[in-house]
Amino acid sequence: MALKATIYKADINIANMDDHIYADYQLTLALHPSETIERLMVRILAYARYADEGLEFTKDLFETDEPALWQKDLTGLLEKWIEVGCPSEDKVKKASARCKQVAIVTYGSQANDWWQKNTKIKTLSNVEVWQLTPETTEALEQLCERTMQLQLNIMDGEWTLLSDKGQVDIQWQKLQ
Repeated sequence: MALKATIYKADINIANMDDHIYADYQLTLALHPSETIERLMVRILAYARYADEGLEFTKDLFETDEPALWQKDLTGLLEKWIEVGCPSEDKVKKASARCKQVAIVTYGSQANDWWQKNTKIKTLSNVEVWQLTPETTEALEQLCERTMQLQLNIMDGEWTLLSDKGQVDIQWQKLQ
């Protein structure tokens, strides 16, 4: 008998004072049995970085041709393709050819090696790559609950995620 996904809900209020964007999002995420809490929280953070009403979580762990998040236009054409983790170079190249904007949010102990090995990604002009520090993702895990109320404040390039369980200063490094 296959294990079922666990459903998590996150209400996230974003106050981006740098770009004057203020919005609330109600997210429902399925945590696949093979997925970690760390990855779940990074998916939420990736959503927050590219937040838009049209942005959707996909079945990326079930469907290997899909990213963690995507956004389509009204005709169904892909506009944004957002990967979480260390995707293959081929997958990123295909996404780059299909979409206006491709983003990768990488994290974990393999991220530096992945970035050094995948040199062709650096030649793709519509791909941006962000890396989260291990301290950030470790702290993010501590905020996780089945039902989360999150507040993200962005000011002067500094990101702070708050919940009833505490706060995390998000440390991003832009690789590309």
